[in-house]
Amino acid sequence: MSPRTVFLVVLVLASAAIAQNSSKNEWQQQPPAARIVDFKTPDVVLKGTYFSAAKPGPGVLLFHQSNRTRTSWDDVARQLAAAGINTLTVDSRAHGESGGTVEDAWQKKQADLETGFQFLISQPGVEHDVIGLAGAGSHGVVNAVETARLHPADIKSLVLMSGETFRPGIEFLHQASQLPELFVVADTDEYPPTVEAMLWLYARASSPSKKLIHYPAAQEAPWLWYETSDASKVAATGGHGTDLFRDHPDLPGIIVQWFVTTLIKTPGHASADPLAAAAILNQLATPGGAAQVTQQLIEARRKDPKVQLWPEVSGDIIGSGYLREGETNAAIEIFKLNLLAYSDSADGNGNLADAYLRDGQKELARKYAQKALALLDSHAAPASSWSDTEQRRSEIRKAVEDVLKKLNDSR
Repeated sequence: MSPRTVFLVVLVLASAAIAQNSSKNEWQQQPPAARIVDFKTPDVVLKGTYFSAAKPGPGVLLFHQSNRTRTSWDDVARQLAAAGINTLTVDSRAHGESGGTVEDAWQKKQADLETGFQFLISQPGVEHDVIGLAGAGSHGVVNAVETARLHPADIKSLVLMSGETFRPGIEFLHQASQLPELFVVADTDEYPPTVEAMLWLYARASSPSKKLIHYPAAQEAPWLWYETSDASKVAATGGHGTDLFRDHPDLPGIIVQWFVTTLIKTPGHASADPLAAAAILNQLATPGGAAQVTQQLIEARRKDPKVQLWPEVSGDIIGSGYLREGETNAAIEIFKLNLLAYSDSADGNGNLADAYLRDGQKELARKYAQKALALLDSHAAPASSWSDTEQRRSEIRKAVEDVLKKLNDSR
């Protein structure tokens, strides 16, 4: 895909101890100050910063790009710790405050990544099997993907910014069909063809909960050199890796919220994304496609009972399109499938009730209308997966009550 040879520098981490309170009940109410730690290896000392959360929770390891240091992640790391996520950043060899040379990196690559991962999960309060990784630039993306490949059962979330990786890593992303992945890239990236490399990673990844943030520009930057720490070769434009935080101040919050969702709220899961689900949505828009997608959902649920292959609202949009055109049978099949995927949705039950009413199936219309009202009254679940505002709940209730009124008037 890319004509570049990835410029690789890897982290070498050695174990270090950080004092913690003797009991989980004694965790402070506010996150303690970030702790600078030394990682002593046989030949060099590397520097890291550990941002401990105020209570037990998941962990995140952040990898910097080759032309930056661990401090480029400081703002994100502090926000993650404040949100309850223990976070580690490290200066890789020959970067920042760490010693060593770039030439040492390759032979020690896998062992170094393993050491860093083991340090994070060994810290008191860190949930060792709920870990997120983020990498910036080719250097950081390679390290993040390789660490995830080494620990697929423990890594529950990925953030990849402005980089690429080797073929084994690309194939890992393709095989990790349930791993939530956030991809971030900008057309202004000073290291083309980063955009094409990132879009290929996104396209090859198979997770329905992958998400792409692509900052556009009128024209992509010209090719000048490979990703490098030598500023005399390529001047920074603010379009590469963590440099994006300057011109896109919303991005740190997006990353933090991504990890909060995929590590705390729903570990290992994120909402399905319409772009990621494009193939399935195209199937739903094709005659007979609902039956094929139903089988795909059943098979996927055998592996992961919580998986969602498409957004509920996208199914609503497609089914409503059929209903408006008078194709009630097709609409019913799509609404039934949507309800199979989102069974506790009052909105989904209401849509199916309306479709059955228009098809003349009064008893089924009544059944699903009553179920929609029961769900709304119980407040046991959101009105739908995409909206639970009072305004939306009111609209759903009104539509369902209209269905029941029409059923009663027809007696």
